[in-house]
Amino acid sequence: MAGADGDDSLYPIAVLIDELRNEDVQLRLNSIKKLSTIALALGVERTRTELLPFLTDTIYDEDEVLLALAEQLGNFTMLVGGPEFVHCLLPPLESLATVEETVVRDKAVESLRKISQEHSPVDLEVHFEPLVKRLASGDWFTSRTSACGLFSVCYPRVSSTVKAEIRQHFRTLCSDDTPMVRRAAASKLGEFAKVLELEYVKTDIIPLFTALASDEQDSVRLLAVEACVSIATLLPQEDLETLVMPTLRQAAEDKSWRVRYMVADKFSELQKAVGPEITKNDLVPAFQNLLKDCEAEVRAAAANKVKEFCENLPEDNREQIIMSHILPCVKELVSDTNQHVKSALASVIMGLSTILGKDNTIEHLLPLFLTQLKDECPEVRLNIISNLDCVNEVIGIRQLSQSLLPAIVELAEDAKWRVRLAIIEYMPLLAGQLGVEFFDEKLNTLCMAWLIDHVYAIREAATSNLTKLVEKFGAEWAQNTIVPKVLGMANDPNYLHRMTTLFCINALSEACGQEITTKQMLPVVLKMSNDQVANVRFNVAKSLQKIGPVLDSNALQTEVKPVLEKLSSDSDMDVKYFAQEAISVLALA
Repeated sequence: MAGADGDDSLYPIAVLIDELRNEDVQLRLNSIKKLSTIALALGVERTRTELLPFLTDTIYDEDEVLLALAEQLGNFTMLVGGPEFVHCLLPPLESLATVEETVVRDKAVESLRKISQEHSPVDLEVHFEPLVKRLASGDWFTSRTSACGLFSVCYPRVSSTVKAEIRQHFRTLCSDDTPMVRRAAASKLGEFAKVLELEYVKTDIIPLFTALASDEQDSVRLLAVEACVSIATLLPQEDLETLVMPTLRQAAEDKSWRVRYMVADKFSELQKAVGPEITKNDLVPAFQNLLKDCEAEVRAAAANKVKEFCENLPEDNREQIIMSHILPCVKELVSDTNQHVKSALASVIMGLSTILGKDNTIEHLLPLFLTQLKDECPEVRLNIISNLDCVNEVIGIRQLSQSLLPAIVELAEDAKWRVRLAIIEYMPLLAGQLGVEFFDEKLNTLCMAWLIDHVYAIREAATSNLTKLVEKFGAEWAQNTIVPKVLGMANDPNYLHRMTTLFCINALSEACGQEITTKQMLPVVLKMSNDQVANVRFNVAKSLQKIGPVLDSNALQTEVKPVLEKLSSDSDMDVKYFAQEAISVLALA
């Protein structure tokens, strides 16, 4: 140990050096994660003079070690002596920003962006800006891609000559020979535009945006679409038509579906950025085309935006635009061949009813909802059911029940058990939306029928569904409508149905409270302790254990205890076991 030589202060760095040279990656990773502790032990002076040079020299390791290092260094400002010494962190981070692994480079850039805020304007120009220049003119594309993420953080705080240099470097990278660099530049174009003065947005950014948007690589073009949103928000309205729209029109009809997908994905943001007039003249036809696109991914992305797009249309002619331009496309999508498209549409189409009002909804939208409710894809049906409430608000419960309810009942009795299961899961939601009277009238029998379904998963889901319904509608409703039907099943010839009674009692006892449990449920459970089937008897023991805490001590001692004692000497070992467990849990011994 270094301590034996009488020099304790060398100990942390010696251990770190040993650990970083160890063959075990995990050990090296752990030592990097402890860097801040080591830096604290060394003090700021030695961290700057020994630790950082050592780290800068030893950057050749497994990617996960480098990733941890890049992350640690972003939080090192105070450990090197605060903002005035923060530039000491630049050399190791500069090396990390040029490695081959993208994740490491990105983390190094993130840390550099973080510590750039802690540089004074003078330090930015003396230390940080030269680093950005070195990266921007590096031989390897890795350093040039990293430089793209650093321009916007130093630009606002440097002098105008340095600003001009930064703009020049950015221009150069936008036309770099390597697609990866152009891609990185395109992805930062919007962010860089936000920190530029308006005149330079027009003279520098717009030509770059136009060039990147017609790049030969579709991966570059689609990133230019993202930048379009930021650029459009910066420009005054009168410049949009000439400077941005030609490029955007071109992107919406791009030969690569990925670019068109990006336009569809960003459509609501573009719409807000360009304002109502351009939306009406340009974006409506573009949106129609995207909804009819030959690629399913593009149609799905556009379908996802239907509600948002319609909401953001100018109010004075919103209804007319939707009815004559958007709705015909939506009608086609309802019977699209691709289930993702239909599913995306189903998740938003209900929202149109609030925009179009009652009459239009009944006439034009209800038939579409019905078609989607009967779709063979379960996701489409569920997206419709889960959004029923907004249609309910517009057209009222009667109209809804006449049109959509038969379709829901049909699904509830579907031959595929997974379809039935999905509908059960939506029952509490439907019940909440439709109210108690309507529920009792139309859906209660369904919920009861599920309790005797031949698939166990359905019976189990139906039991927990009842609990949720009781929580929604209250104990009195349960006592009048649910409990009698559940208890009636106790005499069913099928032992599986008799067991379902016990499962329901377990689930409902807490929600129904002491009185109902003691007076109505307990006698049934006790009577079932004489059942011929052992499975039923041991479930009686389990049920008594479950409902015991709800009962008062008198009922426990006089009614429950004798039955459990009888069961604990049953001929079946499982019945014995569960009876004894119940006695000990309820402390009846």
